Order: sequence, then structure tokens, then C-alpha cells
Amino acid sequence: IDDPTKQTKFKGMKSYMSYGLTPTHTNIQVNRRYKHFDWLYARLVERFPVISVPHLPEKQATGRFEEDFISKRRKGLIWWMNHMTSHPVLAHCDVFQHFLTCGADEKAWKMGKRRAERDDLVGANFFLTISTPTVPLDLQEVENNIEGFKTFAKKMDENIVSMNTTITEFSRKQMTGFKKEYQKVGQSFRLLGQAFELDQQAFSASLNKALAYTGEAYEAIGEYFAEQPRQDLEPISDLLDLYRGHLANYPDIIHVQKGALTKVKDCPKQEGELNKRCNIISCATLAEIQHFHRTRVRDFRSQMQHHLCQQISFFQKITAKLEEALHKYDDDQCVKASGP
Repeated sequence: IDDPTKQTKFKGMKSYMSYGLTPTHTNIQVNRRYKHFDWLYARLVERFPVISVPHLPEKQATGRFEEDFISKRRKGLIWWMNHMTSHPVLAHCDVFQHFLTCGADEKAWKMGKRRAERDDLVGANFFLTISTPTVPLDLQEVENNIEGFKTFAKKMDENIVSMNTTITEFSRKQMTGFKKEYQKVGQSFRLLGQAFELDQQAFSASLNKALAYTGEAYEAIGEYFAEQPRQDLEPISDLLDLYRGHLANYPDIIHVQKGALTKVKDCPKQEGELNKRCNIISCATLAEIQHFHRTRVRDFRSQMQHHLCQQISFFQKITAKLEEALHKYDDDQCVKASGP
């Protein structure tokens, strides 16, 4: 997803952001507005009742064209597209491929849009498209697995909220508190150097310059701290938000599976047909849970690697700045004052 551009329509009366998408399998860029993403999301949620379609970045009534908001939304859409393209079902469904590949031809876009909106294989009919293994699942084992995932999801959601709160607070401290404190220390070194400058003796000059540089170094480090959360903490927060959206989807997904299981238990006379339907729904639900876990491991491993690499680079940058300041004192050629 390229940097979005501001577009207008109705002779400039209405403005919107246009995102350039370049699918790797076509290498042909298409332009989409946020409302197109929103339309696609609604179609996918309607069509796939037991697939967790990731939530889109939130809408915003004001400040839609501010740089920070545009940057954050673009990052959110990149995460969203990465999850969409890595899903074995969503990535290959017709409506998603239409979204990715339909060019500037307005007529073709509307035809594909209407075709998707008239799709009969949505909701419960989606299960008619699923083929299951010959040997059916053990329904008691399925129930145990679902309950285990519910416990996992609850714990993960609680810790996502806690971690996001911690990260937000730590980011705030770095951007305000840490920056301010380092700059106060830097200013103290500079003021001490200025005080020393009142002594005009030659052997003091290089020390005064070194102190001034040390002050500048600390002020620069304060700026480093203020800028750093964008590099290592905000990406984690974005990932946590995405997964919180996923977890919010699962109660409805599990409700579909639970409903099928309850019908099997409540209607023993229709056990054969109901068992078959329940098996299809259970297979689809467990497959989605398995995909969730695999994607979770991939995403969090990658994001933590990125975070730690950024942290290492950050502290190496600070170390380099302090070493530069240290070397300024090597140049101090002390000249012993002559005795009276």
C-alpha cells in the first residue's frame, strides 16, 4: 500500500484519500478509498460466518487529512491486507480478488460489486462449499478444544489490554518525561561549561568545549527518546489492536459452532443429518482457530524481532553519541599553571 494521496470530486466540493494497492501476483496498481475497504469488510463478514475477518482501522470524523492520522491508518491497512492475503480462504475468494485486481473501469467495478452483493453462498450457505475428511470429528473432543480456545482467548484479550496500557504509558514517558529530563541534564552541563568560561586561562578552553558538547549530546539523546516509540512501541500497539479485533470476532464464531452442537444433543432422532452439519461447522471452526494460532506465532515472533532490533539500534545510537562526547575530553591538553 503506497502513501495515500488526497483526491477531490464534484469540482473540489468533496475530498477523500486514495490508497494505491499493488498486488504481488499482478504488479498492477489499483486505487481504493477507505469506503471500498469498508464495503469489502462487510461482504466478507456476511459471507464467512466462522472466519475471523480482521477489523479495519477505525474511522475518524475530524482530522482525516492530518499526517499522523493518515500514517497510522496506512499502517493499519497494511496489517489488515497482510492478514487477508495470508488467509487460505479469504485471499482466494472472488470478492477479494475483485477488490485487488479491478482497475479504473467504473463499469467493471460496479458489475463485480453487484455480483458479490447477489452471492447466494453467504452465511449458512457457505458451509455447502466445504468438504470434510471422511472420518468425522469426535464431538466431545471438539467441545473440549473450543472450551480451551475460549479460555486462551479470554486470557490473551486481558493481557493485550494490559500490555497496550503499559506501552502507551511508556511511550508517553519517553516522548515527554524522558526527553525533558535528558534536556535538563544537558542544559546543566552547558551552563557549567559557560560558568567555567569565566576563567580565561588557555588550559580550560578544551574542557569548556567538551562540557558544551556533552550538554548537546544529552539534549540530542532526549530527542532520540521522544522519537523512538514510533519505531518500536507503536508497531507493537498496532499489532495488539489488530489481534484485539480478531478476539472480538470469536464469540460469534464459537456461537455458530455451539448452536450446531446443541442441536445434535437436543434432537437425537435427526442425529445423522445434524451430525454431518455439525461436523462441517466444527471442521471449519477448528481450521480457523488453527490458522489464528499459526498467524499469531508468525506475527508476534516477527514483531518482537523488529522491536528488539530497533531497541538495540536505539541504544547503540545513544552509546555512539556518548562516546563522541567522551572523546572530546581526550583533546584536553592540560597545561600546568606556573607557580608564583
